[in-house]
Amino acid sequence: MRYYIDPFGCAKNQVDAEVMMSFLNKAGWASARNPESADIIIVNSCGFIESAKRESIGAVLAWKKNYPEKKILLAGCLARRYAKELSLSLPEADGLFGGEDPAGIVEAAGKAAEGIKTEGAAFVRQAGGAAAPDAGLRPLLSLPGSAYVKISEGCNNRCSFCAIPLIRGGLKSRAVSDVLEECRELLARGLRELCFIGQDLGSYGRDSGGAAAPERAGTAAAAPDAGLPGLLEALSALDGDFWVRLLYIHPDQFPLPILDIMERDKRLLPYFDIPFQHASEKILGAMNRRGTAETYLRLLELIRGRLPDAVIRSTFLLGFPGETEEDFSALLDFQEKARLDWLGCFTYSREEDTPAYSMKGRISKKIAAERKRIVENRQIPITGKQMERFIGQTLDVLVEEAVDAEEGLYLGRLYCHAPEVDGAAVIRYGSGGSAEPGSFVKGRVLARTGFDLQVVPG
Repeated sequence: MRYYIDPFGCAKNQVDAEVMMSFLNKAGWASARNPESADIIIVNSCGFIESAKRESIGAVLAWKKNYPEKKILLAGCLARRYAKELSLSLPEADGLFGGEDPAGIVEAAGKAAEGIKTEGAAFVRQAGGAAAPDAGLRPLLSLPGSAYVKISEGCNNRCSFCAIPLIRGGLKSRAVSDVLEECRELLARGLRELCFIGQDLGSYGRDSGGAAAPERAGTAAAAPDAGLPGLLEALSALDGDFWVRLLYIHPDQFPLPILDIMERDKRLLPYFDIPFQHASEKILGAMNRRGTAETYLRLLELIRGRLPDAVIRSTFLLGFPGETEEDFSALLDFQEKARLDWLGCFTYSREEDTPAYSMKGRISKKIAAERKRIVENRQIPITGKQMERFIGQTLDVLVEEAVDAEEGLYLGRLYCHAPEVDGAAVIRYGSGGSAEPGSFVKGRVLARTGFDLQVVPG
């Protein structure tokens, strides 16, 4: 039997898809290069916000329309959250798999392929928590030279707008030894970049008493021998030329001791993805966040003071219930002062069973979209200016792909570029020059074009 998987969505979904592939391959299934040659198409869905739900369902409908003779299995967050409803309302899906127990994908795919359907939540295997076999040896869907490493699952922060705890549960951290073994296996395969992911890396280890939560961002931190700092210390003992990139650290849980470790080991990139979401104290409070614009700005000042080359990515949420023009102005003021290198914006999605669902003062989609547009337009010159500081520097570039191999034109990333979400490094070797995707090369930054940086070898 052959399967084709549509990973769909965020980095966490991509890792989930890779784990499912690992279990299927171990069970004797074969991965199809294209959907035409597959017996079953697996859509690994996202159920975080309304737009992602629509896209996930749209993917199922599109695959069924294009390949009506094939079985379609809807896996992932959407299937987990709405198993009963979708089993009744989405007949185009020949099966649902929530993914609580990744090993269950073998049974779920087998039943769907045989045309066996059950009703409601029985579609979703409820057993808990098998790990991927040989996690560091699993198939990879990432760009050449790079892999995502999920160090934790779920979240305890309970932001009032967020459905993740409803879908993925509370924080569950992997053991340091397990993470290190996966990293060793990935590095032995020649990987150059390890991107650590989780709903909140700053809380890593706190579910097992491995670290103390800071009282407020920028004022206190976890003990240096525990939690994320402890993991990075252990990782720093590994040999080799590689990058480690940290994605998604809640600003109220930022563990300051990681800055000490990054100062000592330059392989731990000074790239921080810190989702501030807002800057109005009223809105942050309604979001169940403890920070303020002042504490967040102090955190940025501290990071940049310790690591002058630091790159900061963040996200803002526009149109949260009760957001007034004064609240929006506070966010714009924060945006100007924060000088974020990269910024993503999204509008509030009203998710059932979250505390924010029943909050008063709902903002129209039109107003939220307009505020999002204003923030994005204001960010363009800020990001441009931040990228210009790299001009003239000679830095490592992780090569990703050849645009025109004959002309020696390649795309890659500097440490300031996270996979798929930031700009790129355009590497110009010229005719006769070449590079190997997945490898490091030295490059000198000549200029900025939009959000991309023009690089020549040397």
